[in-house]
Amino acid sequence: MDWAELAKQIVVAVYTFALVMACVYGFHRYVLVYLYYRHRRKAPRAPGRFQDCPQVTVQLPMYNEKYVAERIIQRVCELDWPREKLHIQVLDDSVDETVGVASVAVRRARAEGFDIEYIHRDDRTGYKAGALQNGLRTAKGQYVTIFDADFVPEPDFLRRSMDHFTDPRVCVVQTRWEHINRNDSLLTRTQAIYLDGHFAIEHVARNRSGRFMSFNGTAGTWRKSAILDAGGWHCDTLTEDMDLSYRAQLRGWRFVFLPDLTTPAELPPEVPGFKAQQFRWTKGGAQTAMKILPRVLLSKAPLKAKIEAVFHLTCFSMHFYVVILTALLYPVLLFRQPTIENTPAWRAVLDMAVFALATVSATVFYTASRYELFRDWRTVLKYMPFLMALGVGVSISNTKALLEAVFGKRSEFVRTPKYGAGTAMYHARRRRGESKKRKWRILPFLEFAFGTYLAVCAALSLMSPPTAMAGPFLIIFAVGFFYVSILTLHGALAGTGEKAPAETQLERQR
Repeated sequence: MDWAELAKQIVVAVYTFALVMACVYGFHRYVLVYLYYRHRRKAPRAPGRFQDCPQVTVQLPMYNEKYVAERIIQRVCELDWPREKLHIQVLDDSVDETVGVASVAVRRARAEGFDIEYIHRDDRTGYKAGALQNGLRTAKGQYVTIFDADFVPEPDFLRRSMDHFTDPRVCVVQTRWEHINRNDSLLTRTQAIYLDGHFAIEHVARNRSGRFMSFNGTAGTWRKSAILDAGGWHCDTLTEDMDLSYRAQLRGWRFVFLPDLTTPAELPPEVPGFKAQQFRWTKGGAQTAMKILPRVLLSKAPLKAKIEAVFHLTCFSMHFYVVILTALLYPVLLFRQPTIENTPAWRAVLDMAVFALATVSATVFYTASRYELFRDWRTVLKYMPFLMALGVGVSISNTKALLEAVFGKRSEFVRTPKYGAGTAMYHARRRRGESKKRKWRILPFLEFAFGTYLAVCAALSLMSPPTAMAGPFLIIFAVGFFYVSILTLHGALAGTGEKAPAETQLERQR
């Protein structure tokens, strides 16, 4: 066997491994849809009602949120809850104008009779987890509600959720995210479809079938004693919410998810913000998997909970497999071209089954979530090519996040920029020059090169009948990489307000 033939076999073997793994995770999506429809009618019911409203501390962690800080403070003051039982903490690590905006809003609320506390830290030790843990030291409530700065809770948030804590085993009540700027652009509509699937199908399926689920970091309430019992907020991962969720459930605490109680928030209106968010979630998820998964597997949790935890905590590895599949799809077809015409019928059926497991499952998953929420399934079919393109487009960035987690590279908690009114306000503020230019990175150039490579592969595949079936998919993949890379470079050139000068100066001092 010569070196060329050996190289071909290695490429095919790597591709086959990635395809098998994609099939496994694709099959898992079918399992989640099945679990959803089997258990969807097991809606959680509060076992009782509080005779007297319990003391609740609302924590508002924020970092450089000058556009939304005042709004979230005002909305929390509008919660329908006895004022004497409501304690508000503004946990501000900001180094820009947010400090002044939040301070003024706090003083105004305090003058109106609210028990509100402004805690400003001079450093970001532990990032969001550090701010939350620091706030716990003076939190007066038995229960702790958390809202990120861009969320807009409804006044009845506590009235509709707190009675579930009359079950002494419940430690978290999580609500479903809704989106202020859902229909602003192609990017926000696509993100909304992604998140709708996570909340409408994944959370319901896991929570109601007795499997572990995760708190989403915001728009939910914790029992304070459960946080302390589980060891408090840890800052050794970028997804402190997932980390604490698993530690609490391993201690025997229960979660309640309320899909009918929604809390609106802002989706990232531009690609750099979306990539930063995905990078943080991917890296944090991988860090949590390495930290928590051994404990889960060695615990006394039911087997079904352990199996689901494996899929939940390792699902971010799909980005790595996607990079392999997109890079090797055309070469593998090219290597197999001489045998394609003589492929037996059973092999063709098997290939189609494998393809369906790896790709069609996403269509089934997101169609189910869209239908359950809006009685609409056509929208997902319309946006499915771009759902695929965007998922592939961020795969290189997310693979980098995954590898950094595996090899132990530490990084800061990079906030997702918020603009106060979604995409329109983002563009308006950028035109006024309020945003700051980003640092140039090598990654978008790599993504552009990947898009060019796939575009060439698509053209070549369409020229040959045996490989033409891959052409449309290669085009979609190329579009995804071009879209992400070009808009990332545009963000670096035009700026999106991610870093303020004061922050840059502080980082240099450190």
